[in-house]
Amino acid sequence: MGSHRRLAQSGFDRGASSALGVLSAAAAALGAVAAVPATAAPHDDTRAEVDRLYEEAEQATEAYNSADERADTLREQVGTAQDRIARQQERVNGLRERLGSLAGAQYRSGGLAPSMALLFSRDPEDYLAKASVLDRITAHQAGELKELQGALRELAQERAEAAGKLAELEKSRTAVGRHKRTVEQKLAKARRLLEALPPGDRAAYDRASRSGRDGMPAPGSGPVSGRAGAAVAAVRSALGKPYVWGANGPGGFDCSGLVQWSYAQAGIALPRTSQAQAHAGRRVPLSEARPGDIVTYRSDASHVGMYVGNGQVIHAPYPGAPVRYDPVGMMPVSSVTRP
Repeated sequence: MGSHRRLAQSGFDRGASSALGVLSAAAAALGAVAAVPATAAPHDDTRAEVDRLYEEAEQATEAYNSADERADTLREQVGTAQDRIARQQERVNGLRERLGSLAGAQYRSGGLAPSMALLFSRDPEDYLAKASVLDRITAHQAGELKELQGALRELAQERAEAAGKLAELEKSRTAVGRHKRTVEQKLAKARRLLEALPPGDRAAYDRASRSGRDGMPAPGSGPVSGRAGAAVAAVRSALGKPYVWGANGPGGFDCSGLVQWSYAQAGIALPRTSQAQAHAGRRVPLSEARPGDIVTYRSDASHVGMYVGNGQVIHAPYPGAPVRYDPVGMMPVSSVTRP
């Protein structure tokens, strides 16, 4: 499936809102298939419908990955904001305590006007010395009060920002749930359609999904070393692992999760979604592809694999098909990116 928690926001809503329409269209197509004679090749229509459902599920998976990644980022930001608020609250409490102590001391000293205190003082010189100290205390108290007012403003601002992040986090969580339901509906529908096919047709569908396309430029097979070589070694180690939508290893993968995980083993952090991975490096022509390059597919870059040389990619195809080799031209290539 197309890559991760990964984050095209406007595509999320379009993918989610079109889910029921697509499923209704699928049901209508199946009803029409059941009504036509055998000579109309109904299994071809079923395979085409499975392709559409897989493609739309992949788009929704990428939307899920993006929303999930956004939720993770927001959770971290909220946690940081809450830590700052706790520290600022401690500062406010300390300022209030110091101001309270000063105010209490002044209250206990009597609160006489300075002229009257001087008049009744038994030792005017001692009083004047104390008054000088009191002036300094009062100035310090004014400074403390000003600092407290500033701290309270900062605390209110940080609490407002944290509340905004929490609201945004809740929206992202809602989006995650919506895209998850869309993916599950489409994959369940595709699975039912495939299971309804005779075994020979299911095998034919698998062969067709692995075929190359005519007219594709021959990709290169240049040398591989360094981090690209480590990423290729990692992706090869994942061969045979199951497709698990929304997963980025090590036990299972969706398409972008596989690419992200493989490069992580080489010490390179890639984005979670296939759309973002398409921009995670320098674009090169397919004819100049080298092992380790990222190949994205379809006009919306909703599927991705890693080129490994000899005209092949390794990718996580779809549920029920494990991580495997396939021709680089198995579907329309959107871009080739070298991290």
